Amino acid sequence: MRILITGITGFVGSHLAEYLLGLNKSHQIYGICRWRSPKDNLKSFYNKVTLLEADLTDLSSLSRVLEKIKPEIIFHLAAQSYVLTSFNSPIQTLWTNVIGTANLLEAIRILKLDPVVHICSSSEVYGQVTKEDLPIKENCPLRPASPYAVSKVGEDMVAYQYWLSHGIKTIRTRMFTHTGPRRGDVFAASFFAKQIASAELKLDKPVIRVGNLESVRTFCDVRDAVKAYWIMVNKCKPGEVYNIGGRRTATIGEVLDILISFSKAKLSIKVDPKLKRPSDVTLQIPCTDKFCNQTGWKPEIPLEQTLKDILNYWRLELRNSPWKAVTVEK
Repeated sequence: MRILITGITGFVGSHLAEYLLGLNKSHQIYGICRWRSPKDNLKSFYNKVTLLEADLTDLSSLSRVLEKIKPEIIFHLAAQSYVLTSFNSPIQTLWTNVIGTANLLEAIRILKLDPVVHICSSSEVYGQVTKEDLPIKENCPLRPASPYAVSKVGEDMVAYQYWLSHGIKTIRTRMFTHTGPRRGDVFAASFFAKQIASAELKLDKPVIRVGNLESVRTFCDVRDAVKAYWIMVNKCKPGEVYNIGGRRTATIGEVLDILISFSKAKLSIKVDPKLKRPSDVTLQIPCTDKFCNQTGWKPEIPLEQTLKDILNYWRLELRNSPWKAVTVEK
């Protein structure tokens, strides 16, 4: 099976590649990356995947890669995925996520390929919901509250349009909050864990900088998420959209408390206004019945284990590379 992962060097992409390699040694795993993309997330299996240079914003480079590979399955995970960054770089976010997705699908159309294409949308498309909307179903109105969310609405709809107009077998997922080891430190749980590990190793002050701790999220481990993605491309119908998420709901503050409970360091908490978004989505609880009933998938890894694994990841990373603990403005 020839499988292409865009964004393979990223958080989810690297976990997906690792999972697929463990499933079947006959899978041929290809990944699109830019020349400057860091390869750290692939270090344990770098020689088992084939990386090809391309850029979502360059149709010709995508066409060359797709013509060479002729993938049977494409997992489109590459994106500008940081909500806070999208407020500072809205045009780049829209260009990468919407035009980049259109380029990928247009290349498939031009080359007359017939892969199953997973388009990774986001729960952010639902925006700030009311309690009456809970749990959030796929037919909930879309109310994007950030440039990132707007870009994911665009990506979602482009994928649907290419299915309707050209028969390209797109399947869309709206993944709710997911985390785990290798998560970037611009995301709350990973950011907290990195700061705790830095304090334990005396690489930084024992002060945990935080933003809004009252937001409510339903958490899923990334390793459960990539299993869901694989099941989806094998069992779900093209043209459909599915919510995927965990079952454990907690505030961001509760996540911080769990992480702190794993440490013996004496820590204090400081609210940093720079970490607060101009507009925020504070209530995300999914209904995943459509996906779970159709596939039989269910999340298995408890939140406590996920958070412990994130903290241990940062402890190891910072012990081996202490310069990574240098505090940067976010």
